[in-house]
Amino acid sequence: MSTEIGTVWFVGAGPGDPELITVKGRGLVERAGAILYAGSLVSAAAMRWAPADCVVADSKEMTLEQMSSWLIAQAGRCQTVVRLQTGDPGLYGALIELVQPLDAAGVPLQVVPGVSSAMASAAAAVESLTLPEVTQTVIFTRVEGRTPMPPGESLAALAAHHCTLCIFLSITLLGKVASELLAAGWSPDAPVVVVHKASWPGEEKIVRGTVATIQALCREARIATQSMVIASPTLGARQWTTLAKSKLYDASFTHRFRRASVPAENLTLESP
Repeated sequence: MSTEIGTVWFVGAGPGDPELITVKGRGLVERAGAILYAGSLVSAAAMRWAPADCVVADSKEMTLEQMSSWLIAQAGRCQTVVRLQTGDPGLYGALIELVQPLDAAGVPLQVVPGVSSAMASAAAAVESLTLPEVTQTVIFTRVEGRTPMPPGESLAALAAHHCTLCIFLSITLLGKVASELLAAGWSPDAPVVVVHKASWPGEEKIVRGTVATIQALCREARIATQSMVIASPTLGARQWTTLAKSKLYDASFTHRFRRASVPAENLTLESP
C-alpha cells in the first residue's frame, strides 16, 4: 500500500460504445487501482480493460456524499483512482459537486474529456450540426423539468436563435419541447431527430420526425430514456440538391497552405 495520496481521474467514458473512450481514458482504466463508474449510464463493458485486482464500484445507488467518500478512501490506498462518467465529465455531470470535497481533503485530481452523446448522435444519424450559410451555432441545453432553468435560458428563448439545438435529458418532455419550439417560431414541419443510446452496440435507435410528430413517433418506438433530441435547420442536408460549400476548400479561396486556382467571380455557391 502506498503512503502517498493517489490521484482521482474524472474520465469521460463517451456516449456508450466502449471503444469511444479516449486512448488516455482507456490507459487510466488499464492501470487503475479503483474505479467508480456510473452504472446506469456507462456500459459495464468499459470495465473490460480494468486490472483483475482493481476495486470496481457502481455509483448508481450512491449519494454524492457517498461517492466523494469512496473516492477519497480509495485515493488513500492506490495511486490511480478513476471516476468513469458518461459522455464528457464537464457536461451535465456532477463534476464540481464531486471535486469540491476532494479539494477540501487535499486529494489531487485531473479531468479527461470524453465524446458527448450530442456528437455521437449526430454521427449515428449522419448529420452535421453546422453548415455554411445555414447555421454556425450549436446550443447544448435541456428543457425545464424538475431542474429549473436560469433566467433567459428557457428552450423557447434559446430556440429563437433558430440554430442547432442539442437537447439533453428531455426525452420524457417531448410535448414541452415541441411547444417551446413552436413558441419560438419553428414550423410544425421543422425536422427533429431523436437518437436513443447513441453508439451502444445493438441498442441504438434513430427516430426522425418533425416538431409536430416526434413525440408520437418516439412513443411508438418505446423510447423514454437515454436519448438525445436534435432540432436543427441542418437536418436532412444529406438529401439536399443544393448546398453552400465551405469557403476553406473553395478553389477561389487563398490561405497559407494553398493559393486560389479559380477567380472568385467565376464560382457561384448555392444555398439550400
